[in-house]
Amino acid sequence: MVSSDRVLAFAVMSLLVIVIPGPSVLFVIGRALAHGRRTAVATAVGNVFGSYLLVVAVAVGIGSLVERSAAVYLAVKLAGAAYLVLLGVQAFRHRGELTAAAITRQPTGPARGDLRTVLDGALVGVTNPKGVVFFAAVLPQFVDHAAGHVPAQMLLLGLVPITIGLVTDTLWGLTASAARTWFARSDRRLSMIGGAGGFTMIGLGLTVAVTGRAD
Repeated sequence: MVSSDRVLAFAVMSLLVIVIPGPSVLFVIGRALAHGRRTAVATAVGNVFGSYLLVVAVAVGIGSLVERSAAVYLAVKLAGAAYLVLLGVQAFRHRGELTAAAITRQPTGPARGDLRTVLDGALVGVTNPKGVVFFAAVLPQFVDHAAGHVPAQMLLLGLVPITIGLVTDTLWGLTASAARTWFARSDRRLSMIGGAGGFTMIGLGLTVAVTGRAD
């Protein structure tokens, strides 16, 4: 239903937007620095799942409401920002437990299974203002309305940035976790990197809260 030319053009546009680190990328990096590779990968998976929920929302018409309504947009943005700050505070509070965790290969802080980690990433992905604006404002431009089945076209096109995002977010997370492994050779360095991961998420949450659409 979607021509190859439209798919290719949308892929290029998606790549240009995704390679610029945004809330999702910085969130994955923060989780990688604070908790390691497994958490980073699970977070990346959650992020793209949450992002695809935005695609579904746009396909059924919710995305346009968020884009047009300043009140709805603000609510989505602040919800995501608050959650980022909360996770950042938790990571900073448990930074001292990173050394023991690195030795025993156990997760730091309160027990968080892979499913919970994926859900954390999904919440950040679905409340990412950058994703909301991109899917609500850019995705519809690549749909061929004359061909019909518009929702199906949007769902199909939405898989393009989701795939690109999964690859790039995972690479960011693996790179950050590799740096974390080097820091693990020193108790002080590992504690510092855990705190840095927490501060990254806190700073990201505050940035998301004060930037974006002002109308």
